[in-house]
Amino acid sequence: MSRIKVLFRLEPDEDGWPPSTAETLWADPLGNDEYRLDNSPFYVRGVSNQDVVIAHEDDSDEFHRLVFSRVARRGGHSTYRFILHHGKIDDARNQKYWTQLATLGCSYEGMNGLLFSVDVPPGADVAQVYRILEEGENEDVWGFEEGHYFETITLLGNQT
Repeated sequence: MSRIKVLFRLEPDEDGWPPSTAETLWADPLGNDEYRLDNSPFYVRGVSNQDVVIAHEDDSDEFHRLVFSRVARRGGHSTYRFILHHGKIDDARNQKYWTQLATLGCSYEGMNGLLFSVDVPPGADVAQVYRILEEGENEDVWGFEEGHYFETITLLGNQT
């Protein structure tokens, strides 16, 4: 299966964040305008790795890019982002916290060595991930934000 890029349009806030009007994410085509995201966003809110999205080719765009329309199905992942305040991700101070996140199954993608997108897989203790991110923020390691939180809903009589 050949991965493609799906374009997400962004609207910067009054402070100019994010610093872009668009972000593209890798995705696997599933057919019927459905695409499974195959990486975590740095700026887009409301989607996470492995979500299935609907995207349509934009005929008004000279490149005919696929543009995000909506989420079709959730993949069970959550996304958090952080900006390092000091040093690099592999510095001892930063690794203290990152090692804890990795132990919970989290992975990350980095941009420019300062901005990181954290993928929290299904089954990970998201509350514990959040506590670690908060602790790192309180210790001035990073500033973080939630990009998308996948909330598992337990139905009555369903213990999964």
